[in-house]
Amino acid sequence: QVQLVESGGGLVQAGGSLRLSCAASGTTSSIHTIGWYRQAPGKQRELVARFTSTGSTTYADSVKGRFTISRDNAHNTVYLQMNSLKPDDTAVYYCTAEVLLTIIPFEMRDYWGQGTQVTVSS
Repeated sequence: QVQLVESGGGLVQAGGSLRLSCAASGTTSSIHTIGWYRQAPGKQRELVARFTSTGSTTYADSVKGRFTISRDNAHNTVYLQMNSLKPDDTAVYYCTAEVLLTIIPFEMRDYWGQGTQVTVSS
């Protein structure tokens, strides 16, 4: 079991910055990938940024050059630094982790945080 708790959302003007945090607890050693998704009203949930199983990073094209994902392994925390925010970035941001439950049989499970609202005003 893994628990994910996001924080850091809020209201910001266009061009501003926010930093989201995701604190992971539980069997964090079993986390395979971890990152951020977002969902805007009336739209599907989409990947924002994540760490892959090899430790490399992946970003949505819409946030490349503006957002940076990072992590503090000592504190089991993942961050999303968001700069040059646009109204289109308005969404609920979710932290998600893909967790290895068992090797035999091979079983993975996705865990999600409760989400944090980011609102960017024009």
